[in-house]
Amino acid sequence: MGSNLPMSPELEQIHGEIRDHFRALANGFQRLDKIKDSTRQSKQLEELTDKMRDCKRLIKDFDRELKDEETRNSPEVNKQLNDEKQSMIKELNSYVALRKTYMSTLGNKKVELFDMGAGASGEPTAEENVQVASAMSNQELVDAGMKRMDETDQAIERSKQVVEQTIQVGTQTAANLKGQTDQMGRVVNHLDTIQFSLKKASQLVKEIGRQVATDKCIMMFLFLIVCGVVAIIVVKIVHPNNKDIRDIPGLAPPAPARKLLYLRNPEYLQR
Repeated sequence: MGSNLPMSPELEQIHGEIRDHFRALANGFQRLDKIKDSTRQSKQLEELTDKMRDCKRLIKDFDRELKDEETRNSPEVNKQLNDEKQSMIKELNSYVALRKTYMSTLGNKKVELFDMGAGASGEPTAEENVQVASAMSNQELVDAGMKRMDETDQAIERSKQVVEQTIQVGTQTAANLKGQTDQMGRVVNHLDTIQFSLKKASQLVKEIGRQVATDKCIMMFLFLIVCGVVAIIVVKIVHPNNKDIRDIPGLAPPAPARKLLYLRNPEYLQR
């Protein structure tokens, strides 16, 4: 039926993907009958469950595209496309019920595809949903399926928002840590500069100390020389006739000696 429907390229592509998933589900359940190991059966059921989720998403895309093209199609075409959509939903629900049967056989109490989180909160179980779905009309079944899809999409959007917020917080934290690391690097560089300056200052102080000590020694030596010269001069003045004390070169003899020379000079006497 689906291959003869007048569809746009977008609808035809989505419809083809859904049919491919349905064929994969049919083959998967056939292989499941041949698997004896319960672990492998559980793994196979998980893969089939993923296929069902993809089908649900594609059916929702099919419905959205169908609503966008509803004004461009004739009422008869819209009716045929809606019937095809309802047929796909029923087929998907049949696989959901089949999956529930296998899960019950395996003793696996996982939540049904259209009842994630049910049971613990008092909502209907998957088996009850299948029974209710069989008693519903096509339009009611479509509405219920679309409602479940909307709820699932809202949950996915909330999860995406949480992930984005977590990424933003992680990015901000990484930026803060990078800033703190850069600041610590600058502090370490400043400490290295201060340590180098302290070493240079210490070396300079030591050099100045050595120079000051050398200058003090020189000044002390000069002071001792000056003191010696002064002492000799004083002694010569006090004891001018002391022959043990030599005259200091460049220093005139004492005054009494000069006076005696004057008195002994005949020229001086004649004057």
